[in-house]
Amino acid sequence: MSTEPLVVFTPSGKRGHFPIGTPILTAARQLGVDLDSVCGGRGICSKCQITPSYGEFPKHGVRVAEGALSEWNKVEQRYKDKRGLLDGRRLGCQATVLGDVVVDVPPESQVHKQVVRKRAEVRDIVMNPSTRLFYVEVEEPDMHEPSGDLERLVRAIETEWSITNIHADLHILQSLQPTLRKGDWKVTVAIHLGDAENAPRIMHLWPGYYDGTIYGMAVDLGSTTIAAHLCDLISGEVVASSGIMNPQIRFGEDLMSRVSYGMMNAGGAQEMTRAVRDGMNALFTQIASDAQIDKGLIVDAVFVCNPVMHHLFLGIDPFELGQAPFALATSDSMRLRADDLDLNIHPSARVYLLPCIAGHVGADAAAVALSEAPDKSEDLVLVVDVGTNAEILLGNTEKVLACSSPTGPAFEGAQITSGQRAAPGAIERVEIDPDTKEPRFRVIGVDLWSTDAGFSEAVAVTGVTGICGSGIIEAIAEMRMAGLLDPSGLIGSAAQTGTSRCIPDGRTHSYALYDGTAIGGPLITVTNPDIRAIQMAKAALYSGARLLMDKFGVDHVDRVVLAGAFGAHISPKHAMVLGMIPDAPFEKVTSAGNAAGTGARIALLNRDARAEIEETVRKIHKVETAIEPRFQEHFVNASAIPNASDPFPILNSLVTLPKVNFNTGGDSEGGGRRRRRRA
Repeated sequence: MSTEPLVVFTPSGKRGHFPIGTPILTAARQLGVDLDSVCGGRGICSKCQITPSYGEFPKHGVRVAEGALSEWNKVEQRYKDKRGLLDGRRLGCQATVLGDVVVDVPPESQVHKQVVRKRAEVRDIVMNPSTRLFYVEVEEPDMHEPSGDLERLVRAIETEWSITNIHADLHILQSLQPTLRKGDWKVTVAIHLGDAENAPRIMHLWPGYYDGTIYGMAVDLGSTTIAAHLCDLISGEVVASSGIMNPQIRFGEDLMSRVSYGMMNAGGAQEMTRAVRDGMNALFTQIASDAQIDKGLIVDAVFVCNPVMHHLFLGIDPFELGQAPFALATSDSMRLRADDLDLNIHPSARVYLLPCIAGHVGADAAAVALSEAPDKSEDLVLVVDVGTNAEILLGNTEKVLACSSPTGPAFEGAQITSGQRAAPGAIERVEIDPDTKEPRFRVIGVDLWSTDAGFSEAVAVTGVTGICGSGIIEAIAEMRMAGLLDPSGLIGSAAQTGTSRCIPDGRTHSYALYDGTAIGGPLITVTNPDIRAIQMAKAALYSGARLLMDKFGVDHVDRVVLAGAFGAHISPKHAMVLGMIPDAPFEKVTSAGNAAGTGARIALLNRDARAEIEETVRKIHKVETAIEPRFQEHFVNASAIPNASDPFPILNSLVTLPKVNFNTGGDSEGGGRRRRRRA
């Protein structure tokens, strides 16, 4: 039995006997305890804070006396005077073992600390970034032992931090000597720790101890929008977030239009590559400015995107993705340098692109799989990332299936008569009284409903400008529930519906949602072409989900997760009335927010997650909707509202859909054939 003092660490429970005088940080390292340190135990960085506990600990079989650790010293006092140190806290590099002791490592002192995400229902992100800071002291040059400054720096890192096979880019050599001498041979080094394909690499140097941080960018490169999150690679905090319209929209709103542009125009693909990279750099500049940081401190970036965007961003012509068999140039994850992609961040910054799943199921779907983990779900979950090109995952612990569905930009407010992007002044919520057929609505930026007192004053700044994606979905679903719209998607006349808001519009009718013409504003209507555009989009979405259910051998799912920035604003009831998603209890339909962006953040902040998603993607079964005969059958049925074939029993038990028919030709189901009406 050892006579040396016992050191017990909580919350890990790791323990071991150590000689008197052993620093707690040293004991932690030898036991593999997760205790942070940038300065290597020199009392500079204060990352290794610990809290000793005293008294009786029957659980650990130990009694901790007051003198179990060395006395408070000048280094700790200096740090407390300068920056503050909580009462009871010690620095692990300064406190040494004198007797049996129980030591708690608080969350902020753990290298792999958990970052609590805003959405409580999703697991935390464990911090393990690819790039970390290390403080080292380098031997000065000696004429009797000639060697280069870089070689001595590398040797110091190997000795103090056990990181081997370290490389450095040319720009490091160009700044190395003045930095070492300015720091009196003491420097802080940012090191990309490498992976299966790349050796560790020195990213940046600061003279002396650098008390700042470094940053990474998690980017969701979508067909319509580019969203980016600037993350602190030490704390995991999202420092700033922003988004812009994808500049490629001028070449086509949907992916196939962009593929066609590249095919029809010489140099078209390169032109689109330049556009998206320029847009990306403008976004990075904006976010760095908002966060008031130097873009040169952004040393890591993770990108998720659909296959066409993936190829165009990388400068690969997506021609092959425009025709069967939809072959990707590569489906594997990619590890690149920022300057490979002309990104204006740190010159040595590393870029990671998540793997694509299939020809039209991209890295964004992989990111959703990483965020929402359908492969770890005990119940059968359908995850739908709603966008211009919807990615759909269906699975549980047994297996996961994936497909994409070309919904087009209607859900984004495009191709809609009064449609617009989600911005202040856009109608985002709609209710229609089933008796009076009168609407009320809410606009982005104002909490009041249009029928509330003070609404006109509240919207005076922005006005009521149009209707966004969530607004048009609610408007159409409310029209169906109020009997203004039949299952085939036809709007009734004023005589048929009993409201003058149904106005003639060519050979069909429109529903007047808001008339601001008296005050110089717009007339916002829902037209039959608007409804057709939404019908096509929702039919594509539902058909993809239904096809995966067929492949899984099920006719219902346990729960539905709506992902994407747009998905976060969809009402489950309205989505189901419209027939966007399969029948399910409303409470089992939840939002995951921008799950693709969250997956990008996880991959940015935890390098182990990259290997995890690469393995997960290899196991996902890909379904290509373009070659599946039943997709078209499902699409035709799903064009009706909610559906011409699937009965939706749960929805019909909760919502009464009027049996109306405004098609004088007799076909009210929208499928081109008479069908037994279930709505």
